[in-house]
Amino acid sequence: MILCPPTTEHPRGKQCQRLQVTKMSGNEKERTPQLLFVKALASRGRLEAITQQMGYHPQYLDSFLRMQHYLLHMDGPLPFDCRHYIAIMAAARHRCQYLVNLHMLQFLRVGGDPQWLRGLDCIPLKLRKLSEINKILAHRPWLVGKEHIEKLLKISEQSWSLAELVHAVVLLAHYHALASFAFGCGCEQDTGPEGRGLLKLTLPGSLCFCEVGNGCSQDLLHLNRKRSLDSCVELESLRERIHRLQVESEAREEMRLPERDEGLDGEIYGPSDLSCYVQDPNFGYQDFAQHDENQTQIFRVQDYSWEDHGFSLVNRLYSDIGHLLDEKFRKVDGLQSCAMAKRQGCEHATFKRGIWNYIHCMFGIRYDDYDYAEVNHLLERILKLYIKTVTCSPEKMNPEMFERFWKQFKHSEKVHVNLLILEARLQAELLYALRAITHYMVS
Repeated sequence: MILCPPTTEHPRGKQCQRLQVTKMSGNEKERTPQLLFVKALASRGRLEAITQQMGYHPQYLDSFLRMQHYLLHMDGPLPFDCRHYIAIMAAARHRCQYLVNLHMLQFLRVGGDPQWLRGLDCIPLKLRKLSEINKILAHRPWLVGKEHIEKLLKISEQSWSLAELVHAVVLLAHYHALASFAFGCGCEQDTGPEGRGLLKLTLPGSLCFCEVGNGCSQDLLHLNRKRSLDSCVELESLRERIHRLQVESEAREEMRLPERDEGLDGEIYGPSDLSCYVQDPNFGYQDFAQHDENQTQIFRVQDYSWEDHGFSLVNRLYSDIGHLLDEKFRKVDGLQSCAMAKRQGCEHATFKRGIWNYIHCMFGIRYDDYDYAEVNHLLERILKLYIKTVTCSPEKMNPEMFERFWKQFKHSEKVHVNLLILEARLQAELLYALRAITHYMVS
């Protein structure tokens, strides 16, 4: 099994040291994710919809935010504007306006050329050459081969280096999977500037701040420092402060950003038709079972796995990203789903493994030690339909579908399923891309 319980020793042992983390007491370890959530809320004046949804599982959110921050904002092979543009290209494959809007604004903030936002015809050839692998990874990753890697690395003025390509591949896979999560949790609905679908001055869903958990609520209450007031008064005060921060932040951005007609048709946030950012927009998912067997074979994990092959390659070519990705895979595996599993009459680890392996099976990845008859036993038909739609064709999702699937489950449990979809899909795309890179390197 690819997922490793957080309590077990990692199979790589001492040879692969993890990122150094400052030692903390037990209470501090429990509160760190919540504190991160509060800091994001207080400093930015809002939480993106995706962050709100992931906030139901703060330990995972902490790992997710650190990985994404490293991917977008820390030292790496690719320039910052290119990173955000690649995110736009990846999100556009699934017509995820929410993520496209979010990264168009970030692209401009880091000094990106507004002309690029007109579409692929207005970007450098080097970036445009990613369109083919973006298309295949998003919809039929089993078709990625060393020939696609050769085209990108072919020596010319517009060629990619191996390190740049690995960075780009991680970005593409990350944002394909994040588009699935955005659609799966309804973040795509009613999008506007900065992708503000479902953006509210609250924590996930309709929860009050003081319902989130003792660690988080106490940190929020101490922000006000007026202990004589009850929690509701403090909450209102915090909301007013956040609103002021949001207004001030938006005012500063208006002063910094280019005029709306500078290099763009219509609004600065770009066209509602995202086909200008994709090559061959009609190319989509096809059931792996219907693929040409002479062209592609089943991907067997015992031949190429994340733990034994993918991790070391990605970490060697893009320092530390392997550790951050691996931690995220392990965190989602460590989330408890006792209620979901109990309803199915099985252990939570068995239930999660069924979802994970079902997702990988849709992409042609198989585990020799798993009995796939369990999938039909563990997963109800409506849940399987939901998982397949969110994983393979998330743009076909709608809010009614989310509300309908497993009505008896809590919202946090539905978010948990979507986190499993995100990570399983991400790992599947990475396995295919990294295997193709490995084949290129040894050929």
